[in-house]
Amino acid sequence: MSWTLPIGAQPLSNGVFFRVWAANARRVEVVHYEGDRPSAAYILAAEGDGYFSANINALAVGARYMYRLDGGTPRPDPAARFQPEGVHSPSLVVDPQAFAWSDSDWCGVALDELVVYELHVGTASEAGTFDALIPQLDAIRDLGATAIELMPLADFPGTRNWGYDGVALYAPARCYGTPDDLRRLVDAAHARGLAVLLDVVYNHLGPDGNYLREFSRDYFTERHHTPWGAALNIDGPNSRPVRDFFINNALYWAHEFHIDGLRLDATHAIIDDSPRHLLAEMAATVRASLPPERNFLCIAENEHNDPAIVRPLATATQPVDDDPATALAWGLDGVWADDFHHQVRVALTGERDGYYADYTGTAADLAATIRQGWFYQGQEMPHQQRARGAVADDVEPPHFVYCIQNHDQVGNRARGERLHHDIDLDAYRAASALLLLVPHTPLLWMGQEWAASTPFQFFTDHNPELGRLVTEGRRREFAAFTAFSGETVPDPQLEATFLRAKLRWQERDAEPHRSVLTLYRDLLKLRRTHPALRERSRDSFVASAIGDKVLLLQRHAPASEVLLLVINLGGACSVDLAPHTTEIKLLLDSEDKRYGGHGALNVSGSNLALDGPRALVLEHS
Repeated sequence: MSWTLPIGAQPLSNGVFFRVWAANARRVEVVHYEGDRPSAAYILAAEGDGYFSANINALAVGARYMYRLDGGTPRPDPAARFQPEGVHSPSLVVDPQAFAWSDSDWCGVALDELVVYELHVGTASEAGTFDALIPQLDAIRDLGATAIELMPLADFPGTRNWGYDGVALYAPARCYGTPDDLRRLVDAAHARGLAVLLDVVYNHLGPDGNYLREFSRDYFTERHHTPWGAALNIDGPNSRPVRDFFINNALYWAHEFHIDGLRLDATHAIIDDSPRHLLAEMAATVRASLPPERNFLCIAENEHNDPAIVRPLATATQPVDDDPATALAWGLDGVWADDFHHQVRVALTGERDGYYADYTGTAADLAATIRQGWFYQGQEMPHQQRARGAVADDVEPPHFVYCIQNHDQVGNRARGERLHHDIDLDAYRAASALLLLVPHTPLLWMGQEWAASTPFQFFTDHNPELGRLVTEGRRREFAAFTAFSGETVPDPQLEATFLRAKLRWQERDAEPHRSVLTLYRDLLKLRRTHPALRERSRDSFVASAIGDKVLLLQRHAPASEVLLLVINLGGACSVDLAPHTTEIKLLLDSEDKRYGGHGALNVSGSNLALDGPRALVLEHS
């Protein structure tokens, strides 16, 4: 199905068609640049409803341009496809049809088959570009992942950033390469059977280079507020063009870049009191624009534990946490369920700072989290002293995205340390097995599969004044964490903070990294091949606890052997399997020597003597 971006600069056979929403302006001009200097200006005609447009025969692909509103300072196009010299500089006319795709038979990856590999383009390779990432795709595929998830690409000020300070939402960040470089990465991923998900930020724009207010004051509203200030106006007067701006952005990634889905950042901060939430409209619109066989996934980050996010659009439910915006279903495919991460982290480290104070990490609470999808389903969180969540018994496990580390949970620590930097590898192996053998959708953070040595710290490249404020604010934000305060927090503005995060792929060939990688490959192979693990429904597993640190997980499928997973996240203990089975076959032991473990397993009849953290996968008829 064809789709054309209705705003921005569209190349035609006889020039370029420009269209922009500039409700503040009475006169809008396209200013053409030759080098650093403007060379000509062309007036756009008013369409009504704040839109201006014109076909300019004198311009073509490769032209550099800005918009001038009522004779003021020229500004970049809010829907520019590329900002080759930065977010304050002229935009570039790009031909989105010039790239020769080779993925005509590609249909994406179904939710049930999703294994997400999250990465940051700038630190996933030494060069930190789209092209430099392509050689690593074979390793990601061979690992057993089925999708890569790119942290936000919308262009930002400076040359390094996590991506959540983006201001040019349609322009892939120039420091990673050109738009066609991104297309080449996506095409290469599809050739290897990997879907490409993109993290997008629709709850705020960055503080430097955000010129939307100059085009229309109605982009923002004081009716709602977010942690970043005034909210985007997606439900008030004159909000239709604002909603369209973001919906068209989602369509743009799906059609012009063949992106297979979106990870929607901090959706709890997208405040929409209209009858139909923006994200519900967005997901439905994108799906309707694509062929019916094409899988396009929408996955939300949301702190409310709200099952309405992934319920079908026709389903109504009660508001969650007294928030009326949650009263109708959104029809998305998945939601990050951080309760699992938090329970595992507390179980392994005993950490209780900040939000970890609301979690015990006991095997009983971890089993409840796995059964329910998340832990909090309406009860009060003791530390935060507020109720959170709702029951999600009708939501199947693949809709919950689980992890034991991600960019936030690593990067929001004092030294950017990964989970395995804080615990012994036997515990890390056991937790990894739990993540990959539950029926929920697993997310891996780049380098996790080989216990990478590199940290991942928060980094920026703002102007000096803004950079100082960001550093100070970062330290205030996480002051509740005893390990994340004051001068212990690395300065995000230093280039060294960024460079420390770059992966060292050569580590995979040395111990202990090679053995951990072998475990991850075996676990993911077992996940995709064993019938009991391929079954993902709520009635395909039973999770229970033995004592404080041992979790039992039974996985089963029709006409298949039953799997019993024994996960010990603590110290020495004894597990009696007699109540569960007598005929067993060992399929995987996380302490096998080939995974870097000590190898010895003490079995006496149906009794297992575990001398520390360990994961066992047992099969019985």
